[in-house]
Amino acid sequence: MNTLVAEERKTIKKSDLKKFRSEGKIPAVVYGRTIDTEAILINNADLRNVIKGAGRNGIFPLILNGESKNVILRDYQNDPVTKAILHVDFLQVNKDTEIDTKVSVILKGTSNGEKVGGIAKQSLHELDLTAKANDLPDNIEIDITEFEIGHSVRVADIKKAYSNCTINHEDDETIVMIDYARVQTNEEEESEVEVSGV
Repeated sequence: MNTLVAEERKTIKKSDLKKFRSEGKIPAVVYGRTIDTEAILINNADLRNVIKGAGRNGIFPLILNGESKNVILRDYQNDPVTKAILHVDFLQVNKDTEIDTKVSVILKGTSNGEKVGGIAKQSLHELDLTAKANDLPDNIEIDITEFEIGHSVRVADIKKAYSNCTINHEDDETIVMIDYARVQTNEEEESEVEVSGV
């Protein structure tokens, strides 16, 4: 099982946090219903390996001062420019802990509709889910390979496949639709010519 080892963090000074990050460590906190919030440091490379093995919403042991806690990655902050992870929140859980979180929607394949000139319009890139920690999927995957132009997938259409989760969206919300590509009209073409000729 993937395990993450943490160490106590006793300072919140910006200069110290910058030093930690330069050493490949990430400031973090771990909290839960039965524990006080604890400030910790984790190794950047170790975190990435654990997420790769357990998944974005997976449960894994975090060891602090020789004590193991089962946690889930609750939230993290990225540098807007470098995308480096700046801070991480871990939530202590057990398999029956219910969690509200956002899960990415991933489209798999290229639809038949796209092959004849259509486009895949994805309206929802994330879904708000409530589920027990053990039942949370890493992502929602929709195979669109066989979809023709006009085919759409609504929230109601995926509920059976993810019956262990509560999807906190209206049933009729469209996730993805294979639509006709927008064709430029003659009036628009003429308008563009006039503008370019000014």
